[in-house]
Amino acid sequence: QVQLVESGGGSVQPGGSLRLSCAATGVTLFKSCVGWFRQAPGKEREGLAYIRTDGATTYYANSVKGRFTISQDKFKNTLYLQMDSLKIEDTAMYHCAQSATRGQGTLVTVSS
Repeated sequence: QVQLVESGGGSVQPGGSLRLSCAATGVTLFKSCVGWFRQAPGKEREGLAYIRTDGATTYYANSVKGRFTISQDKFKNTLYLQMDSLKIEDTAMYHCAQSATRGQGTLVTVSS
């Protein structure tokens, strides 16, 4: 059974940092493009970052470029999203996804 499980979300003040993880079972991550997206209440889904199979080519949405970093650990079959300089508008449910598979998400709340 293919499963993606996100973790690492939580509550943080503006300017803080969080590191999200996405652990995969039943599928080998990185055999295809894999990435992160988020969805906040009342807002459209937003693609944030993805990493190609070469492990080096990355893409970032303008809203997070320079603040978020996507990375991978092939041995752990895990994807990460390091989020720095968090803003209130980063509050959302964060999901990892590969092809048509997505996890349940982890909630990130940024508030003062």
